[in-house]
Amino acid sequence: MWNKIFIILCLGGIMSAGKSEVQNQDKMLKVKEIEFKGEVGLKQVSQLLEEHTELQAIDIINWDQFSYRPDIAFRIAHSNNAIWLKYYVTEKHILASVEETNGPVARDSCVEFFFDPLGDGNYYNFEFNCIGTVHLAYGPGRGQRQYVDPKIIGSLIDVESSLGSKTFTERTGDFSWEMTVIIPADILTHNPEIKLKGLQGSANFYKCGDATTQRHYVTWNPVGSERPDYHRPEYFGTLIFE
Repeated sequence: MWNKIFIILCLGGIMSAGKSEVQNQDKMLKVKEIEFKGEVGLKQVSQLLEEHTELQAIDIINWDQFSYRPDIAFRIAHSNNAIWLKYYVTEKHILASVEETNGPVARDSCVEFFFDPLGDGNYYNFEFNCIGTVHLAYGPGRGQRQYVDPKIIGSLIDVESSLGSKTFTERTGDFSWEMTVIIPADILTHNPEIKLKGLQGSANFYKCGDATTQRHYVTWNPVGSERPDYHRPEYFGTLIFE
């Protein structure tokens, strides 16, 4: 009897350790600083990211029932207190139905950057559908979001997609598209005067398509929730701004 109890306890310990190990596979990414004087445009940012940064893959499937995995990667850097991002996506279905800022862009072919600048559980969810429509809010969880004013978003965030900016119904085939984004620190409205250089925060990078034919949820850092849920800062990886 005691042998059976001992075996059960050991198995339980192994299973718990395995679960903990999966949850603690947090990635760490050093965000390179690119020095650039004067005004910089999206085309220059795209070129500089290509020249000075490495590709990072968004390739983790956390939920078996959503096994479709588009080919997704990104580059990231910072310069003059702004975050530079470039996404690369290859997928079978593209959809761009949302054109209103802070609309439900996650229904479309969408890439996302959830950023907790202080690592305290309060994060910004930057979401971009494949034509560059922006959704941005702040808070500690899914049910506690405060939207950033669309006028502020429009005046501060620069975004350009290779698919243009006009909405379209779903298209099926073999599609590849790119998106370049400039996110100035001023858009972090709940963290006034924050400086990116030397900052250590946390983040995750995502791809989704809630209303596409092949619904999918792919992440950069593993997410341990039972169902797809990107609003889980406890599963963010670490960003270190050099």
